[in-house]
This record gives sequence, structure tokens and C-alpha cells, in this order.
Amino acid sequence: MTFLFLRYFSRFLPCLLLVFLASCSSFNPLGPDSRGPMPRPPRPLPHDKTKFAWGISTASYQYEDPAVKPGDANYFSTDWDIMVSKGGAPQKGNALYSWSHFDKDLAALKKTGVTHYRFSLEWARIEPRMGEFNEEALDRYVEMARRLKSADIEPVVCLWHFTFPDWLYDQKNPKTSNWLHPKARERWLVYLDKVLPRLAPYTNYFAPQNEPNGQITTAYIAGQWPPAMTLALGTYWKAIDASTGMFRDAAARIKMVKPSAKVVSVEALPWWDRSFLDPGGLFYNTMIHGNIDHLDRVWDVCDIIGINYYYSQVASPTSFISEAWRRGHNYTMMGWRISPNGLYNEIRRVGDRYGKPMMITENGIATLNDSKRIWYMKNHLAAIGRAIRDGYDVRGYFSWSLADNYEWHYGYQAKFGLATMDSQTYDRILKPSAYYFRDTIRSAKTSSDVTKLQPSDSFQKLPSKP
Repeated sequence: MTFLFLRYFSRFLPCLLLVFLASCSSFNPLGPDSRGPMPRPPRPLPHDKTKFAWGISTASYQYEDPAVKPGDANYFSTDWDIMVSKGGAPQKGNALYSWSHFDKDLAALKKTGVTHYRFSLEWARIEPRMGEFNEEALDRYVEMARRLKSADIEPVVCLWHFTFPDWLYDQKNPKTSNWLHPKARERWLVYLDKVLPRLAPYTNYFAPQNEPNGQITTAYIAGQWPPAMTLALGTYWKAIDASTGMFRDAAARIKMVKPSAKVVSVEALPWWDRSFLDPGGLFYNTMIHGNIDHLDRVWDVCDIIGINYYYSQVASPTSFISEAWRRGHNYTMMGWRISPNGLYNEIRRVGDRYGKPMMITENGIATLNDSKRIWYMKNHLAAIGRAIRDGYDVRGYFSWSLADNYEWHYGYQAKFGLATMDSQTYDRILKPSAYYFRDTIRSAKTSSDVTKLQPSDSFQKLPSKP
């Protein structure tokens, strides 16, 4: 067995040596790390009596059934649908039927007792062809927000969550697709003017984009998401500039339509540790760029900085290679390293860098063991409480996610949900973690209450398979 492993490892040894030698240099392909806002804005202090926002986050593409077929007047398609059709990602099917059966989501949300719910609009559904709008679809989204509000659940509306209409996706020329399509910003402004006035009466929180930094890195550096360009450094920066311009457009339009509304950034912000295998900082600096390049350009138009945090990782070539087979107590079923302390560190870094109130807008674990999910939640909530005690203004926590859903290139294998879906009735069947979350919400109404939440040492292991 050892001999076979050595033979397998030897195939990659030249590549690993080359990568190691490159990482020994201080060369950074994305340029030097900016120092962030200067002078640094004063960091707001938490208020003990501030009502804490308890929420759940979802996304249109990952939850909604299309509810239309090719040839229908309102048929729509996205860049992801094109990639899936070419075998670049698993089939989505009808996901959780959240378009046709939103009442099932709402019933589950009421049972958990959340005070906030983040959902996204599918731009392609609203504008299936350039310049043609599906008014019924927009009416449905407005009705979702109204029904949430009537149930005393505050809607947090995300205007874009990873997917673009297919008419912005040029398969023959990826450099002019999505963010970089010649018509993208023009159509984005029209889309904003269409949806914001309709949703504003029922919405006090708008997130212009979800994890644009993660999407752009995955699309233009890793080459895994549309338009699937690998190490396209120049195009990466163009996409950063385009997305931040569109974010700022949205923030301005939101304040114009409803000055009291809160603009929330939602960024992918894992915690990165340095590695002795990266002595020059090539990998570490590249990962830090992924965290900050977008946020550094939009923080000043945000009322709240949203942190999507799932894991910490060592920034080194070996950690990326080994992710696929890492398993065990401190890892998720996707090989992500569980580190509540990483969330604490990220809160401090964001709070010190930007001086804005924060919310944890996504946090969750992919696991088949719901006892491990409860353990994960307890320890991450305790880390948030510790940060608040240390003077950081964290105002909310959103779990990802309501139910086991479509997880992009992981398909349906990654189980993040607080519930499962009954395939016959479409009811959301709550797991024990959902009831733990409900009880926590009931006991921790304010930021001060969150500081009292305690970590957990262990969880029950799943029985071994025979």
C-alpha cells in the first residue's frame, strides 16, 4: 500500500516542486495587498440592548423550480443552466420547488422562529429576454416579501446570487460574458429600476450581490464557474471593477428609492492561515486578495458588512490538493476545516479594517450528522458572542440553510439544511438542529444575550456502517 501511494504521489512531485519554488518568491500575481480604507473609520461598539437578527439564507437558483418549459412565453435560462447542459455541473431539476410551493418554506420558517429571511431574485426569471419582463414573476417575488412581513419575518432581498440571464452569457467569447457583457451595466440599471420600487414597501434590507468576490475568483482564477476562465488575471480585475460599479449603482438606487433601507454587502470571507510551504506568501496573498478586492471598493456605500463564513484553511498548495479526501472530527463532508476561532478572527479583521456594523450572513456545515451540525452552530455562535464581548458590533446571524439543497458543482451531495424535503408533499421536515436553533433564538433576543451562549465540546458520532 505504501509503495502504491509513493508511485501515485511521484506523479505529482514535479508539479508540487514547481509550485513550491514559485511560492518561495514574494511575487504576487494580483498585485500588493491594499491597506484598506485610510484613514481607518472608527469601529462602532456593540449595544447591549440591540435586538439581534436571527435568520436563514437561501438562493433562488438553489431552491426554486423553473416552473416553465422551453417554448413557454416566460421560459428563461441562466449561464448555469448552459454549463449544466454541457456537463460542467450536476443537473438541478426542480430543486426544492420553492417557486411553486413557497408556502412550504414559509411554514418551516415560522416553526424555527427566525426574525429575518434572506432570499434572492432570479434576474433571468424577471427578464427572460433582454428588454422583456415577466411581470407575474416580479409580482410573485413581491408577494413573498409581503407574506414574510405579515408573518413578522423581515425580508432581506438579494438582487443577484451567482447566476446571470443567458442573454448576458456569450459562450464563444467568455471575456465579454456576464459582468463583462457590453450591455450588463445598462441592463442592471433597468433591472434595478424595475424591482426596487416594487419591493421597497416590504423590505428594509437589500443585498445588491451575494459573494461577488467568491464568484469572480471561482470563475476567472479557478475556472470552475461560468465563464470558466483559468488564471485570467486581467479579466479578473475587469470583473472586479464591473461588479463593484454595479454594486455601487444598486446601493445608490436603493437609497434613492428608500433612504431608510440598509445596504448589506454579502462577501465570502474564509479565514486564511499562513503555511511554511508558502514562504513567499504567493498563496496567502492571493487568497487575501480574494477576500478583500471587492469589499475594499464598496464598503463605504454599505450600512452593514455581511460575512459568509464556513471554514478556515491553510493557504498552501497541499491544502488545496488534500481537500477532496479530508474527513474526520474537524472537517465537513466536503473536506472544509471547521474553525470557530477563524470566524472570531475574521470578525475582528473586518471590524478593524472597515469600521462598520456586521452580520454573519451565511454560516453552516455540510454533514449527514445533525448532532455535529448542532455542535458546529454552538461553537460558532459562541465565537460571535466572544467577539461582541470584545467590542465588535455584530448584529445578526443567518444559518445556511433552510433545507438540503442544490449546492452548485457539489449537486445534492452536500447536506447543509436544517430540514429535508418530503419528496411527495414538499413539506420541510425539520431536523433536531432546527429546534436547537429555535430554542437559541427564543433565549437570545439581544446582542448581550448572544455573549452568554456557550460552546460545546463534542457531538454524537453516527453509528458505523455494518
